[in-house]
Amino acid sequence: MHDTVQQLGPWFHNLHLPDGSQTAPGHGLGDFPNNKWLQIEPHLPSDLSGWTVLDIGCNAGFYSVELARRGAEVTAIDHDPRYLRQARWAAGQFGMEDRIQFRQMQIYDLAHTPETYDLVWFMGVLYHLRYPMLGLDIVARKARRMMVFQTMTAPGDEVIEPPADMDLGGRGRMNEPGWPAMAFIERRLANDPTNWWAPNHACVEAMLRSCGWQPTSRPAHEIYLCEPKSIADEGIGELLEAEYLAATGQSEIASSNSHENPRCATD
Repeated sequence: MHDTVQQLGPWFHNLHLPDGSQTAPGHGLGDFPNNKWLQIEPHLPSDLSGWTVLDIGCNAGFYSVELARRGAEVTAIDHDPRYLRQARWAAGQFGMEDRIQFRQMQIYDLAHTPETYDLVWFMGVLYHLRYPMLGLDIVARKARRMMVFQTMTAPGDEVIEPPADMDLGGRGRMNEPGWPAMAFIERRLANDPTNWWAPNHACVEAMLRSCGWQPTSRPAHEIYLCEPKSIADEGIGELLEAEYLAATGQSEIASSNSHENPRCATD
């Protein structure tokens, strides 16, 4: 067991294996991600039988295994083949290999898949995305019941209610504490060149709402439980849909389908 763990390493998830050993006992974040799971799991149904789950950025599969243990059928995705090797091996160690399907793919690839899920698990990914709003838009089309969301944030829990409209001369308000804002990280944070963004708390909630989510609770710092909600159209619904289709490479497909079937735009 020890040799296999070493061969598959290095590990970012510290898994407590059935034989009592751990994959990353000296983790810099403590007993991670079990310490995060303990904050979230009381807010989840104890029995997820019949639920389908999408775990985005599954890493070594800690959350996928825990959700499968509750009875869920899990689809776990990650772009890194090393993490997926770890996750497949770990699922076998816990006897969950029949409940978890692993796929090597990016979050953006989900725009071209037909499946939807009862629960979307979207933790520790947003700030690594070059296109975070697109990622949230894609994920919003995938969840039927709820999402568990976590992202690195900028300090501050203040929230300002932005006005319904604002003239150009009022832009000074954007510098006030609590205005939804996201810092761009041009170089590195924690020596990681893929840490691109740090939204403040107000920005996280605003982005979620804008993409079709209603934050319902915060079990812990930087963690949000969300339910799907309707997006206020404000007269730009068609524009947003057209932009989404173009951004995901589907505008030509949609245009072709509408020419073939003129009713599809109104049915």
